[in-house]
Amino acid sequence: MYDIEALYEAKSAAHAVELLREHPEARVIAGGSDVLIEIREGKLAGCSLVSIQKLDELRGIGADGDGSIRIGAMTSMSRIAADPVIRKRFSALGEAADAVGGPQLRNIATIGGNVCNGVTSADTASTLMAWDAVMEYLSPSGTRRVPIQEHYTGAGKTALTGGEILLAVIIPQESYENCFGHYIKYAMREALDIATLGCSANVRLSGDKARIERLRLAYGVAGPVPLRAPSAEAAAEDKPVSEAVIAAAAKAALNDVNPRTSWRAGREFRLHLAEELAKRAIRESVRRAGGSI
Repeated sequence: MYDIEALYEAKSAAHAVELLREHPEARVIAGGSDVLIEIREGKLAGCSLVSIQKLDELRGIGADGDGSIRIGAMTSMSRIAADPVIRKRFSALGEAADAVGGPQLRNIATIGGNVCNGVTSADTASTLMAWDAVMEYLSPSGTRRVPIQEHYTGAGKTALTGGEILLAVIIPQESYENCFGHYIKYAMREALDIATLGCSANVRLSGDKARIERLRLAYGVAGPVPLRAPSAEAAAEDKPVSEAVIAAAAKAALNDVNPRTSWRAGREFRLHLAEELAKRAIRESVRRAGGSI
């Protein structure tokens, strides 16, 4: 049973913000794959909901005038995984979206819900972190853009304030142009499981494919929020494409992560995963970028 006090159906994004202002205690529900579970478990029993499920204006993937890729907050995981723009420009996000749950879940789960629940294990979060995504919020005073590094403010918390909703996730052109990446999820099962650790990397190689001009490396479940690994990135920047450089970058990532012990895995095992998955993700990113090792 779902103990819900009231359900308000938004007719537009602006109407959703208005409803949240009128009902500040209400929670936003999109696909419902997270919120409904919390209600069923009793964590949100008796809550009020503002539904944005019917807002097609928040669905879809396209290009902004400045060349950035815009992903509507209500875009489903299955649509992201199959979208030709994502597959061509940003395939690591398609991999991450395709790692979420099973087919039924991916058809209803949205990218907005995946990042707005604030959890470190969200499959798309580390990839969006590695690709310098920008969150576009709508509030009663208008829109504002927040870098994803500032979107996560603590375990299960985001920078969204009362009365705000997420409109879109934006990937700047600088973050994807000539960049190639790979996402790896390690979990106890191959499907329908939460990540024990997630790792996403992307590289930009020099014109002759011999040097790593830029590395981005990010993790999920390596700390209370999804995080970047700046020590690893610095260890590979402007270095030759080689196993030694990849190994040094992966080792340096251990300076940046701070995983905990949980019933899923111990801290030491997660540290081992952080190093090993980094090597594999960077190596595959280099291969996709046309480099050879």
